[in-house]
Amino acid sequence: MRRADELIGAVVEGHEQVLAAVRAVEPEIAALVEAAVDRTRVIYVGAGTGGRLAAMDACEWGPTYGVPDEAVVTLLAGEGLKPGSYEDEASEDDAAGGAAAMRALAPSADDVVIGVSASGSTPFVVGALEAARPALTAAVTCRLGSPLAALADIAIEVPVGDEVVSGSTRLKAGTAQKIVLNAFSTALMVRRGRTVGPLMAGMRVSNTKLRARAVSVCVQAIGCDEAVARAALEEAAWQLDAAVVMLATGLEAEAARERLRTSGGAIEAAMALAADGSGAVRAPAG
Repeated sequence: MRRADELIGAVVEGHEQVLAAVRAVEPEIAALVEAAVDRTRVIYVGAGTGGRLAAMDACEWGPTYGVPDEAVVTLLAGEGLKPGSYEDEASEDDAAGGAAAMRALAPSADDVVIGVSASGSTPFVVGALEAARPALTAAVTCRLGSPLAALADIAIEVPVGDEVVSGSTRLKAGTAQKIVLNAFSTALMVRRGRTVGPLMAGMRVSNTKLRARAVSVCVQAIGCDEAVARAALEEAAWQLDAAVVMLATGLEAEAARERLRTSGGAIEAAMALAADGSGAVRAPAG
């Protein structure tokens, strides 16, 4: 039996190959981001490890970037739209079930449907992608030439080689899929204007820690002091993107929200749309 240090070394060494494999498909990830920027909804569909990684990525969109919950949906084999800790593994084989579940979401040309499957042959995911038209479709796989990739408008194929434990796709394949999904969703949100520079200026402010972070974001984004930042946030009912627009433009809270609606939620674009064009920092009323 191999020693623990040998096993750990083999697992870590295997992951060293993953980054190079993902770097090789950066153009495809970028193409998917650009294709998704102006579309309304992203639908992830997956099973097993890939599906759970997609669900984990999706659940962070709202808290981190403040987008509506309906902006991203995860369809998991055996769990529908309500992912839990485990799924019915047999449901992965149900291609018809995947197709029916996708049709229930009524995909349109304003949607992007992304199938996530290490093998690229999971029947549930393949069936769902087949039923996804007229949406734009993409595949994230870890095997070249898979049925899923053949169906997709944009195929992101990241071959990572054999796993330390054969068939355990939570290892190198899981890491590769996690990096691809991280890169996609982060770049998409930045391209949609939900950040100001490197700052999470669109995040939801839901607890004491995040209130402190929101004050810091305002200070860094605008250059105001903490008291002015906190006053703006309180006036905006702790809607951070609105507070940033208020501080940058001198607009009242509801006017700042209207600028965000006009800009499609793009924060810096909303700042540039200010009616007075002054860009002056002010202490909000109250």
